Amino acid sequence: QNLSQRPKVVVYDFGTKRNILRHLYSAGFEVIVVNAYTSYADIKKLSPDAIFLSNGPGDPRGLKDEYLKEIKKALLQYPTFGICFGLQIIARIFGAEIYKLKFGHHGANHPVKNLLTGKIEITVQNHNYVAKADSLENNGFEVTHKNLNDGSIEGIKHKNLPIFAVQYHPEASAGPHDSQYLFGEFYKMVTGGTN
Repeated sequence: QNLSQRPKVVVYDFGTKRNILRHLYSAGFEVIVVNAYTSYADIKKLSPDAIFLSNGPGDPRGLKDEYLKEIKKALLQYPTFGICFGLQIIARIFGAEIYKLKFGHHGANHPVKNLLTGKIEITVQNHNYVAKADSLENNGFEVTHKNLNDGSIEGIKHKNLPIFAVQYHPEASAGPHDSQYLFGEFYKMVTGGTN
């Protein structure tokens, strides 16, 4: 597919893995990577069709409010997908609480239940922080995925806006591929269901 015919996704880079960029491209997107502190005005100049918030290290509670406000402007205008740290940033932007797990989730073979389909997905994870369920639900989100080991949130979607995110890594290789469909789902959300 010609790049000019592909929908353009702008990736906020908090420490993104190259494989995420490959999966976005394979799903049909033109991929533009910007640093995490890019202003909304600069994002608009890129004429995106969608926004992606990447994974990355650290405590999401440390990101300054001034940056969250800029990212929120983009999220309110464009369909958005987030992975791992990206989910935590989305949750923070919309007022949800983030807390540190007693035991972080690291490595392969973490069972996650997709609450929308009832299916179990085996996932790769690498995080120490998660969003608090009731604080999400009180801020316009529904929980879409739960960790079967400890019940923590593994996926969310906004009830009214085209925003969704997962806490695990659907792009992981080598590793289980149960969740790679999410890149295609994002593409369909952006294009209105066309491939």
